[in-house]
Amino acid sequence: MRTIMDRKKHWEDIYQSKNTAEVSWFQSSPTTSLQFVKEFKLPLSARIIDVGGGDSFMVDRLLEMGYRNITVLDISETAIKKAQQRLGEKADTVKWIVADAAGFQPTETYDFWHDRAAFHFLTEKQEISNYVDTISSYVKPGGYLVLGTFSEQGPTKCSGIEIKQYSENTMTSLLTDFFNKIRCISVDHKTPFNTLQNFIFCSFRRLAV
Repeated sequence: MRTIMDRKKHWEDIYQSKNTAEVSWFQSSPTTSLQFVKEFKLPLSARIIDVGGGDSFMVDRLLEMGYRNITVLDISETAIKKAQQRLGEKADTVKWIVADAAGFQPTETYDFWHDRAAFHFLTEKQEISNYVDTISSYVKPGGYLVLGTFSEQGPTKCSGIEIKQYSENTMTSLLTDFFNKIRCISVDHKTPFNTLQNFIFCSFRRLAV
């Protein structure tokens, strides 16, 4: 079992040794994720968290769209610093959290919880259970959740680490007590190395209490 400190060191090493566009998960624009944001018609005051956001361009695009209550969480301080440097003064308007997704303890609730490719790194039952408990408690009733993971047709590892694949059924069954599924889509992500990774993205709405 990989400890949190091992996991943190792994990701710090990755972000310290590679440029933003040299990692397999790089996207110049997170098109699929942004489609969900537009579909939900979230008000510009909505509290949004991007879990595992690192130095992805999700936060840039959300700021461009006018959202003003954004939190980015990542296990890697280096990744977050890269995003902050890229954004310049705009970074001061974003909340930045350095934490492992498996043990994250939010201090506020969210209207929209977004996670592209962080959740599938949680492979231990207890970590998965903790994460599900957290989103069930900290996504507001009526709020939205989007999870993007490698599908059962996708890779079994990423960046040298084993991941947990999901299908529409397995992901939905984890969340059925607290969330209604809206829809799931299959997406082929083209890496900077011209390989394809098949993802499943599922959107959910938190049940009213």
